[in-house]
Amino acid sequence: MPHKIILASQSPRRKQLLEMAEIKFDVLIADVDETNPPGMAGEEVPAFLARKKADAVAHLVKEAIVIAADTVVLLDHHILGKPIDSTDAKSILARLSGRMHKVVTGVCIRMNQQEVCFSTTTEVYFRPLSTDQIEHYVAHYKPYDKAGAYAIQEWIGVTGIEKINGDYYNVMGLPIGDVINVLKRDFSVSS
Repeated sequence: MPHKIILASQSPRRKQLLEMAEIKFDVLIADVDETNPPGMAGEEVPAFLARKKADAVAHLVKEAIVIAADTVVLLDHHILGKPIDSTDAKSILARLSGRMHKVVTGVCIRMNQQEVCFSTTTEVYFRPLSTDQIEHYVAHYKPYDKAGAYAIQEWIGVTGIEKINGDYYNVMGLPIGDVINVLKRDFSVSS
């Protein structure tokens, strides 16, 4: 009998990626304190937070596979969070302009006592962005719910990203190929 799969995330992009992979799932989230220990390296934060999210939801369901994820944008090893307003969004995009940054998604997949957690890193290279481009993007796309103040699948990704090294879907918020491999290998989920 196939196990029920639970996505522990409200992210529309993570939902979309699981749907694209034709994985049947339900969504269940639990309140989680999303702070991390002081001094933790930025690269370690996503897997740490994904584990917290998976633990919180796994306590609510039995005999279900829980998939939790967290994504951060790192510029010079510093986490760029979600912008608080348009001024902050413009400032973040100006900092990313003409630079390489890393997008790290931590994923934790759990069922009962079995757990697999991992992180996937993608390097994203932005072309130099003009003030007009930044202002247009923030005004029209309002990227306030996005780490690093952008979504790769939107206008800014199409016009502003020069190249990426790594998994495109990781930048969207879920390295879906890695997730599918873990589900098959460690949880006997067939796709």
